[in-house]
Amino acid sequence: MEIQLEKEKLDILAQAVEDAGLYAKRQQGEIHRSYKSDGSVITETDLAISKRILSVVSSLFPEANIISEEILTTFDPEAPYTFVLDPIDGTDVYSQGLPSWAVALGILDKERRPVGAYIAAPRWGIGTESLFVRLDPGSGLLVNGEGWTLTGDKDRPRQVTMGSSGQRLMDFSRFHGKVRIFGSSILHMLAPVIHSHIQGCVNQSCYVWDIVASHAVLLACGMDIQYVDARPFVYDDSFLLERKPFSPSFYAGTEACRAELARILPATT
Repeated sequence: MEIQLEKEKLDILAQAVEDAGLYAKRQQGEIHRSYKSDGSVITETDLAISKRILSVVSSLFPEANIISEEILTTFDPEAPYTFVLDPIDGTDVYSQGLPSWAVALGILDKERRPVGAYIAAPRWGIGTESLFVRLDPGSGLLVNGEGWTLTGDKDRPRQVTMGSSGQRLMDFSRFHGKVRIFGSSILHMLAPVIHSHIQGCVNQSCYVWDIVASHAVLLACGMDIQYVDARPFVYDDSFLLERKPFSPSFYAGTEACRAELARILPATT
């Protein structure tokens, strides 16, 4: 089975993700926190965005799979593409009025390789008020509508991003750089690409929807992720079908950066 990801359809999809981010921004000041059975935060905005984006994807690409954090859908292992949605990555910070959250839609091809991304972070800019990242499969990376080129030395990790549980899981005794913690895995992984003085990321255990979009961006820029025990990262069916979190943590960055992070910032267990 084949489907064509025509630019006209991807334009509609990109606009839907950007609009979802702007909707979330408008809602943020009046949001109410509630909790799932596992204790994680959820808001009405998560559900509204999930329903809207799933509707757009299913109408444009009915042969594709859709995986969303909030809504269960059927899954065909033979589908040519799988769209992976996090309606609000960083719901905890979003619900508290903080700026470091994003709407993230990633695309996996049939071989489960991240090949596309649409990331809207309307309160998180790079010297601007907002950020919108677009990566159509087979095309170049666009940041706020412009072609993007990496800047800065990305091989020596002097500044890294990390999840909020990283201090419990990593040995900092040999690391003398700076750590940035935003509260959003998508933004943590995106940071080495869009911020010139951030070289790498250490991400703790989370779910497939927390990482696919930014992983696609990393790959498009010559970077990748690998587990802290040096195993390569693979999107197997336990992530997609059983909705299980990956484990252990992983490093993100260039090959040289990941090797250096393994040396100076190893896992404690």
